[in-house]
Amino acid sequence: MQHLTKEGKAIPYGRQNITQEDIDAVISALQSDYLTQGPRIAEFEAAFAKYIGCKYAVALSNGTAALHLCALALDVKEGDKVITTPITFAASANCIKYCGGDVVFADIDPSTYLLDINNVRRLLEESPKGTYKGIIPVDFAGKAIDLEAFRKLADEYGLWIIEDACHAPGGYFTDKTGKQQNCGNGNFADLAIFSFHPVKHIACGEGGMITTNNEALYNKLLMLRTHGITKSDSDYTNSIAFAAGTPEAENYPGWYMEMQTLGYNYRLTDFQAALGITQLKKADEGINKRREIAAIYNDAFADKLYIKGQSGVVEGHAYHLYVIEVEDRLGLYNFLRENKIFAQIHYIPCHLMPYYRLQGWNEGDMVIAEEYYKNCISLPMYPTLTVEEQEFVIQIISSYYERK
Repeated sequence: MQHLTKEGKAIPYGRQNITQEDIDAVISALQSDYLTQGPRIAEFEAAFAKYIGCKYAVALSNGTAALHLCALALDVKEGDKVITTPITFAASANCIKYCGGDVVFADIDPSTYLLDINNVRRLLEESPKGTYKGIIPVDFAGKAIDLEAFRKLADEYGLWIIEDACHAPGGYFTDKTGKQQNCGNGNFADLAIFSFHPVKHIACGEGGMITTNNEALYNKLLMLRTHGITKSDSDYTNSIAFAAGTPEAENYPGWYMEMQTLGYNYRLTDFQAALGITQLKKADEGINKRREIAAIYNDAFADKLYIKGQSGVVEGHAYHLYVIEVEDRLGLYNFLRENKIFAQIHYIPCHLMPYYRLQGWNEGDMVIAEEYYKNCISLPMYPTLTVEEQEFVIQIISSYYERK
């Protein structure tokens, strides 16, 4: 974030908000007995599970690791077909490829930018039951997808669901009974994942979390996170005599552990968890600020002819991003940069990345996603964005189109 604004300060599309409380928490962790595998991990997991409203949370090194372990825990294997959206960061799809599975993209809803359940249903209806194993819906930009509807569809076809909620801690949708359903609460998805990258709501530098209400999956994730190793007596398969090195032993010795499956080192550190704990304390404050910023953008652009679409004001939206669709997107992007406003594009459709083109995907396969990509641009959206900075962003966008 090396750029400058009109006063000599950059306006990026997103950034972390680090306070003295955060700094003090990290220093305290660095001065403690544990830099990793210490008590702050469990503390962060418990606090995050409470915030989301789920039973279990597993802290990990990043959101990509979280996606990978979800796929492993659900036994994705070679040839398994899984459906996801093309408008997402590549990791949402890549986790299936890591396990040898096949990614099948379904187009988005043009009004929400989310995976279109009707397109998913069409894919399922056109193939024999059992063709697909799961669905990875994404709460893109912070808008909660209707997982109640996806759960009903998934149950009809015997599918699991991984909710990619990286953009949406604190986001929610309202179910058919009128109850608020928090993103990642585990009531409809088998597993959900979050990211703690600096531009996300909760920043740990890097970091991720898996949430679930399924105890069996939770225990599997704990083992996969740490090399496939367990230190629980009840899980051991080797004998006490072998473990202790003597037939007289009556209990497993304190040093003993077993690697029971092929796992990974996907652990979060204690000083990252310490930062996550303090960041979580101000998560609601940050969400409220994001919603205020979104309302200002919405009012500013609601009646402009050059706006082809925008994130709008939506109940439960967590506003990781505020997206507008515009004419001459490239021109606007460059003009914003000239004025030291560093907007971003989210996302280049996954199916048209060279890697996925090699899997057989082509332009024209996801018409709505591809049209969206031609016009989309994400505006600055973060809690420390000032009113003056936001007004400047709006002014520069307006001036670009008014001069044409």
